[in-house]
Amino acid sequence: MCNPFIAFFVVCFINLISLLNLSAQDQQYSKSLHIDDKPPNVIFMIGDGMGLTHITAGMYSQKNTTALEKMEFIGLQKTHSHNQLITDSAASGTAMACGQKTYNGVIGIGPQNEQLESILEYCIKKDYNTALIATSSIVHATPASFYANVTSRREYENIALQLRYHDVNYFIGGGQKHFNRRDDKRNLLTEMEDDGYILVNNLSDYVDANNEKLGYFTYSDEPPRINEGRKPQLEELVSATLEKLENTKKPFFVMIEGSQIDWGGHANDVPYIISEFKDFDKAIESSLEFAKDNGNTLVLVTADHETGGFAIEKGNLKRGSVSGDFTTIGHSGSMVPVFSYGKNADLFKGIYENTAIFDKLKTAVGE
Repeated sequence: MCNPFIAFFVVCFINLISLLNLSAQDQQYSKSLHIDDKPPNVIFMIGDGMGLTHITAGMYSQKNTTALEKMEFIGLQKTHSHNQLITDSAASGTAMACGQKTYNGVIGIGPQNEQLESILEYCIKKDYNTALIATSSIVHATPASFYANVTSRREYENIALQLRYHDVNYFIGGGQKHFNRRDDKRNLLTEMEDDGYILVNNLSDYVDANNEKLGYFTYSDEPPRINEGRKPQLEELVSATLEKLENTKKPFFVMIEGSQIDWGGHANDVPYIISEFKDFDKAIESSLEFAKDNGNTLVLVTADHETGGFAIEKGNLKRGSVSGDFTTIGHSGSMVPVFSYGKNADLFKGIYENTAIFDKLKTAVGE
């Protein structure tokens, strides 16, 4: 018969071990919960006009490879605007940035004439730092969709005025003339500097500047093509900005546009498309490397629409040569791919309207 003192000791020992295990589990759970609750960074990359054929042509031209092959999930988005099957960049930019379909040519305003809040502005409310980078002017339709509310995308001076009063931490793009050579004679550059911005005109000064509000005007008007000498490369701008954002120790949202893939499509110019895609692809690679090292970053890559109705007709894989034809000098109604990697990337699987990008991003940052 078992000694009652020994039995009592065994029971106490088992209970003690159970309590210790429970305590260890509680500590481990709390630690993982803290990590899961940390707001993720968002790198939102838009290849303007970049349909699947544009991606394919760029991939074949660079030894049959692209950074997009490293993405974890792929979806498709429908690009039509509020009342037209074929969208423009203003309506599609607004849909992705603000979550509502609107009329072609309209930025940040819904079909009932209501001003819309963008995902960038939503992130600012959640104490995110923010940045905008474009290979067009910074007042062009896509970047403007994240900070402006205008009835016409051509209101460049009004769009510039809205950026002047906005809380974007870092911005890079062309279009300086809309800030300092205006019909109203105001010099928004001086006004912005008086309000705490540092404004620069070269990459070296941008890298060296240490300020929570920083603007880099790459060109006075629209920047040239990359194969006509546009500098810096997009990857350099992205890397410098991500380093600054990471150093702030706050979560961040950055929108990066490869703007001129679209312009190559409008021109029905295959070499133009390919060179701009390659520039964009290098920036994607840099963003993915950052996300992999950081561990708490979502990288999202998509397009606002397809441009040109582009089809590949022939080429040579070994030589990296591609040629094709176009059905239009405008946009087409094709769905465009959505690639995602990192924190909450699985949200972007499936087929959905372009407005769902906004909703999914709000969920991703913890609505």
